[in-house]
Amino acid sequence: MAILGIGVVVALIAGGVVLWSAYNKTPLPIEDRCVATAGGHATTISPEQARNAAIIAGMSIKRGLAPRAASIALTTAYQESGIRNLDHGHADSIGLFQQRPSKGWGTIDQIMDPWYSTRSFYQAMERVKNWRTRSINDVAQAVQRSAYPDAYRQHEANARALASALTGETPASFTCVVNAPKPGDPDAMATFLKKTLGSDTVKTDSLNGTLTVKVGNAAQAWAVAHLAIATTADFGLVSAQVGPYGWTHSTTSLASWQGTGPSTTTEVRLVFSTATPR
Repeated sequence: MAILGIGVVVALIAGGVVLWSAYNKTPLPIEDRCVATAGGHATTISPEQARNAAIIAGMSIKRGLAPRAASIALTTAYQESGIRNLDHGHADSIGLFQQRPSKGWGTIDQIMDPWYSTRSFYQAMERVKNWRTRSINDVAQAVQRSAYPDAYRQHEANARALASALTGETPASFTCVVNAPKPGDPDAMATFLKKTLGSDTVKTDSLNGTLTVKVGNAAQAWAVAHLAIATTADFGLVSAQVGPYGWTHSTTSLASWQGTGPSTTTEVRLVFSTATPR
């Protein structure tokens, strides 16, 4: 009976963890995951969410917007889709922001393109009066016109941490663990970074599995490094170097950034699994 009782307790605990993970829109502790830490707050997301969050944050840089814009967009995506590019939703709502073709947001194919839907969100957000100073919840609601006008508020802390890390506002603040990433593809990573951040912002040079990325300022350099880490699962990133700071991917645990001192570099070195030893 005692063994049976222990089994029941374990099952209840496991079930509770799964429910907690689903409610908070975060992966389980044993799953592939990414963590952003900023302002004393840490938020955990899946690699799928990380890729989408990278696009959302990167597009704010491409549009020349302050990190707060990314906080607003990520807060909205948390509530609307769990930062997932859903092909379903209420009525005809789809995509990261649950935009509706019937309400003029675009065609189904357009809205399911995360770059298109993110750009559309920012365009609508920038038309909201005082979006730079109004509460994040209220700006999100002004864009989305949700039946639950205060629902965005619960995601603000997580969104701020993600936005601060992925826009490069907080250096050395993002990491991922992926058990089985795809083979290294520096050229695909370069394409992703240019599409997300803008070809005018990002200049790349690829050689022997190493991608060197040059940008305009130190914050953009950190954004590149963090966006690259966020897409480790897709492009097989092995390591990232930003000035004196380095990050090396582990397939078993969350790797920490190593290094000390200020970094004003505008160059990032990304190494992929196809790199040849020197």
